Amino acid sequence: MSATLSAGDQQGRIVCDKTTATIANSDQGSLPARYEKLCTLWGEEGLRRIMDAHVLVLGVGGVGSNCIEALARGGVGRLTILDRDVVSESNINRQAIAFYSTIGKRKVDVMADMIADINPEAQVTKLFGFLRQEEMAEFLDTHAHDVDYVVDAIDTVSAKLKLAQLAPNYSFKLISSMGGANKIHPEYFKIADLYDTVNCPLCRIMRKEGRKRGIKQLKVLYSCEQPLETEVEAGWERHERSDLGTASFVPPIFGQMIAGEVLRDLAGRA
Repeated sequence: MSATLSAGDQQGRIVCDKTTATIANSDQGSLPARYEKLCTLWGEEGLRRIMDAHVLVLGVGGVGSNCIEALARGGVGRLTILDRDVVSESNINRQAIAFYSTIGKRKVDVMADMIADINPEAQVTKLFGFLRQEEMAEFLDTHAHDVDYVVDAIDTVSAKLKLAQLAPNYSFKLISSMGGANKIHPEYFKIADLYDTVNCPLCRIMRKEGRKRGIKQLKVLYSCEQPLETEVEAGWERHERSDLGTASFVPPIFGQMIAGEVLRDLAGRA
């Protein structure tokens, strides 16, 4: 099924493709073998809560794609994923969906195929488009009315702030990914409230603007490491933010840690 849901920029219509499948439930008898270790860890009741959960992930880049993969492997039964981009060669160093074989394909399509290969029973809704702050309220009214958790893995500061500002009006829980550029030490990665963060340029902007907007709290994943000072190598094309580098392991660890927080919370082990 495909439908235009809202207007945006030149690719800015958010187009919805929904893949419907039966979510496993207690009436279906024994669980698939892939859940054996999960059931041992969470218990059947905790695992059932994960399997019945609906998680919305905004952004299928380095953090988002790795988070979604972990959520799918963790048994989440419903996933709604949003991104406006296609896979490019520059994504290969950090994104779970990025291979030479996927270059040029829509990220949401590649991600949905990966989810189906991991968890065939999952119900996946793909949203292709750009989410602006002006559209956030309408978007949440349309897509988040039955969502248990929202993962913010988007890059646009204005949209992140609007999401955090509106989140208290809804029943879902929210966790937001902060910046991992020029960071190389995973031991400094932390889940904390936005207003307790240090040494993160994005967090600094979010704190300042968040106070102006009356955002009282926001759970974030960030790094308290001081960013490395970097230079643009000779011969490389210079462009905006070209002094920001990303290690191959940082976005995947960010995504996995966020998925861990979500899964623990859903299972009742937060």
